[in-house]
Amino acid sequence: MTPVEFDQWLSEPPATRRPLVMGVLNVTPDSFSDGGRFVGTDAAVAHAREMVAAGTDLIDVGGESTRPGSQRVPADEQIRRVVPVISQIRTLPATISIDTTRSAVAEVALEAGAHLVNDISAGRDDPALLPLVARRGAPVVLMHMQGTPQTMQDSPTYQDVMEDVVGFLRDRIAAARSAGVDAARILIDPGIGFGKTMAHNLELLRRQRELLSLGRPVVIGTSRKGFLGKITNEAEPARRVFGTAACVAWSVANGAAIVRVHDVGPMKQVVDTIRAIVSTGSA
Repeated sequence: MTPVEFDQWLSEPPATRRPLVMGVLNVTPDSFSDGGRFVGTDAAVAHAREMVAAGTDLIDVGGESTRPGSQRVPADEQIRRVVPVISQIRTLPATISIDTTRSAVAEVALEAGAHLVNDISAGRDDPALLPLVARRGAPVVLMHMQGTPQTMQDSPTYQDVMEDVVGFLRDRIAAARSAGVDAARILIDPGIGFGKTMAHNLELLRRQRELLSLGRPVVIGTSRKGFLGKITNEAEPARRVFGTAACVAWSVANGAAIVRVHDVGPMKQVVDTIRAIVSTGSA
């Protein structure tokens, strides 16, 4: 899916949008699932090509791990990691997303060929990010997170996790609009695993359709996450494919517009199959 096609997709009525697959490309040495595998530019570019061949619609490039307990990475180091990769994959038939909370990183990545900004802080980490997105006319994913990656799993608590997440995202949509971001360019993510217990994650998935009340495309990222390891008794993240597939199927059936995954090929099959089941037209 090219950036032009992605923008066309954003403009479609929700009922007719096909669900998209976003492939994860961690250009980091310490990501929870595949840290170090794609830290070199050549390896990262090769993996991007593999994801495109497997059917990904988007490629989410990140130069900073946001796993629980991770440490911050300076903007200049993030830029050093991601820009050579983005520059080499910008001609692939996939929309490139830059996964960062820093406006300096987002700006250089957009210049290099990224089209979408994926911000786990929803514009809170860097007050210059949302104005940058507005100036560039870039789509943006606003995600819920309680705390920071360093602290988010330190006893997260909620009155009502879905009500709290919906309220937070509503406020961040308003903040983005106040910064000049076009409402039609905003996507939302409830932040599965970001400041949530397993019970919180499961409740968010169970009540996922409540997110649709915000009127924006919903992004769901459950791929290989720790709560799946607890459910399936699987310690190795790369072996949580079936747990991930179950979540992807559930999420798409319950209105997710984009699923963010590591295993593009299998999850593309899951998405296409669920779409065929729920579609009123041809698959």
